[in-house]
Amino acid sequence: MHLGLDCSTQSLSAIIIDVKSGETVYETSINFEVDLPHYQTSHGFVRGTEPDEFFSNPIMWVEALDLLFTRMQQEAAPLNSIVTICGSAQQHATVYLNEHFERTLENLSPNIPLAEQLSDVFTRPVSPIWLDSSTHQDCAEITNTIGSVRKVTKRTGSAAIERFSAAQIRKYAKQFPERWHETNTVHLASSFLCSLLIGKSAAIDFGDGAGMNLMHINKRKWDKKMAQATADGTLERLPKLRNTTRIAGTIAPYFSSKFGINPTTRSTLWTGDNPASLIGMGVIRKGTWVISLGTSYTLFSAVESPFPDPQGYGHIFGNPVGHYMSLSCFKNGALACVDLKKQLGISWDEFNTELLKKRSLESPVSLPFFDTEITPPASAVDQSQATPASLIDGQFLNMRQHSLWHGEFPETILVTGGISQSNGVCQTIANIFQRPVQRLASHGSASLGAALIAASADGYDIDTLIEQFCTPIEGTTIEPNPGTEIVYQALGEKFTEQLYQHIRK
Repeated sequence: MHLGLDCSTQSLSAIIIDVKSGETVYETSINFEVDLPHYQTSHGFVRGTEPDEFFSNPIMWVEALDLLFTRMQQEAAPLNSIVTICGSAQQHATVYLNEHFERTLENLSPNIPLAEQLSDVFTRPVSPIWLDSSTHQDCAEITNTIGSVRKVTKRTGSAAIERFSAAQIRKYAKQFPERWHETNTVHLASSFLCSLLIGKSAAIDFGDGAGMNLMHINKRKWDKKMAQATADGTLERLPKLRNTTRIAGTIAPYFSSKFGINPTTRSTLWTGDNPASLIGMGVIRKGTWVISLGTSYTLFSAVESPFPDPQGYGHIFGNPVGHYMSLSCFKNGALACVDLKKQLGISWDEFNTELLKKRSLESPVSLPFFDTEITPPASAVDQSQATPASLIDGQFLNMRQHSLWHGEFPETILVTGGISQSNGVCQTIANIFQRPVQRLASHGSASLGAALIAASADGYDIDTLIEQFCTPIEGTTIEPNPGTEIVYQALGEKFTEQLYQHIRK
């Protein structure tokens, strides 16, 4: 059996698959806000003291890992039968560690909570996460050092992005030079959690490393010029880069002795949640688009060559089992829907019903920016007049407009994530893109993708694995409604004009 883990913005999830039977045998999840309320998070994060600062506490992830395995043990999950583990975590989040980190990992005691033993290894008590956009000046300084946005994009697959690791590292090194000097290693959330599992500092995989503005996208090596433009000593603080499917090590004695995991269990390197979701949705080759409807919305696909977004909004990451993936991220995703639902005082059923109503050429459409947007860069917009239909229409008209660089629209669009369970949302996507929309059976595409990567690293054929575990739910295909193409062409023009006027202000 193979275990897939995923540390997202709001939760830490686990899935165990049995390749021989082709079945998922166990699933569970730790919700940070519900199960670890003492960290006082909202949707898994806390806001900083400055505008657009968003953080999570890495100790919260540590405690969640302990709690997850405790629950799995209590619920008699087949931990002793797990052969290989892989995990994923929210991309871009950086963890800052001192010289005692590795020594602490080597001497973990199963009789003391993991969080208590790791409390003194951090040189920064919080990790900036993907929501953070407070590093605009740092991005500009990095870009100026390299020469242009085009040059940064050509080197790393993305323009210098506020939430990416390079800008976050630069900001920290400038703000707190003494703490930066004390920092021995900078991990991503993914490689940090992998390090805990194997009891030693793990490498960073190509999939997640590509989301740092520090990896040369063609050479798949740390880019010295980008590191130098980030902060003095950045390169020396980064772990090595390796393929995702490379075995990082065997399970640490802390986990095997405390939770009954077989001590021969191996872990691959961990990857980012988006690269893992690519695999979990069964997309390993070009020709299929996936829309993930989580805290943020992402649109991604597998590509063979690292051709970047000419506008500089989209990104090229590594494909954990192949070449590359293209990705566009939209910050105002499911949380915007949550905010509007609260604002209107309606239920999710009522929200969904509104989405199923027919649109006309005169229907209103909203700029769906409850918070600062990243694709395209835009400030928040007053939502007092927004309706469920105008908001969702605005979200996916914006997505359609900024997805052209991914190539031709595919024959079918796959959807995943919590909001994908809404028929109204899926129907809207089908109508706006004029393509059939399909859901997959598993809602946790990142944790499933991690489990499939683990099985692939164990020698199983990835195409066979995808046939077994990534089949669309029968009878769930949603076709575009007749006549909607003309309506959304007009609404798209209306949206584009509103967006242009807003960005000009």
